[in-house]
Amino acid sequence: MSDVLRGLDERARCAWVGADPEYLRYHDEEWGRPLHGDRALFEKMSLEGFQAGLSWITILRKRPRFREVFSDFDPDAVAEFGPADVARLMSDAGIVRNRAKIDAVIGNARLVRELAPGELDALMWSFAPPAGGPRPRDFADVPATTPGSVALSKELRRRGFRFVGPTTMYALMQSAGMVDDHVVACWRAA
Repeated sequence: MSDVLRGLDERARCAWVGADPEYLRYHDEEWGRPLHGDRALFEKMSLEGFQAGLSWITILRKRPRFREVFSDFDPDAVAEFGPADVARLMSDAGIVRNRAKIDAVIGNARLVRELAPGELDALMWSFAPPAGGPRPRDFADVPATTPGSVALSKELRRRGFRFVGPTTMYALMQSAGMVDDHVVACWRAA
């Protein structure tokens, strides 16, 4: 039996979606779809880092504010943030106010800025497994980490990136479509 729920539209979806409208939209329109671009992947890395220890729906609901206060996750702009920006971010109830995570995003932006255009995209996607592997039948078949996410995490940490552990990187790989973990019976698996 697959791990799916039927929505009001009668579509079978991965059960983690539940009935939350924002989760439904995210599942149907974003999760598991290939995402490219240094800015887009920097945003994904940053938000996945903020999510550590929290639920993803919390981050989704706060994403518009995150984008606003982090200059739409433009690495060049975020790399210029200084102590006044950190203080501003720490006082903003519209985001997750965690000093270590805020500092990590700014530090990570500085590292991305040092890369050639397209290099972050190429680096991250180089750890994606070949497409066409077996699809999970249910969420018991979905791992928390994979050899690819462990290797991506290790390489990013070697380069100085923070809040990029193997579990966080596997969540990024799922959300950015580097892997497709929609369960067999989900309409998105078709």
